[in-house]
Amino acid sequence: MRAGALGRAARERSGVAVIRPALDLAEVYICVEPVDFRKQINGLAALVQDELELDPFSEQLFVFCNRRRDRVRILYWERSGFVLWMKRLERERFHWPRAEDPTVTLSGQELNWLLDGFDLSRWRPHRRLDYQWVA
Repeated sequence: MRAGALGRAARERSGVAVIRPALDLAEVYICVEPVDFRKQINGLAALVQDELELDPFSEQLFVFCNRRRDRVRILYWERSGFVLWMKRLERERFHWPRAEDPTVTLSGQELNWLLDGFDLSRWRPHRRLDYQWVA
């Protein structure tokens, strides 16, 4: 992974610097099923490898949510070790994606929208219009 996928995304919000995922990340893997948050780095890395069948040492972020959907953890490998990032909501809940596959792939921008509380499943594009030229 690029060094600082989270650190370079630090930006000013209301005069306070915060660390967020970089907006230009190409692939972020969201674990669809809730995860027991007693798992730490080793447990989450094992889950990525054994259950999600992905490489925890790859250049992607792996995102997990607890059953109550009030906490998120992001795991990634950065050059010489794992980094574990966490956000806990005090009153709200995350709008977690649903799918039949064990993971959903998002971009860095979509992950930030998810962390900000947006429900990505309700965002729908405009209806497709198909016209046919009549001569």
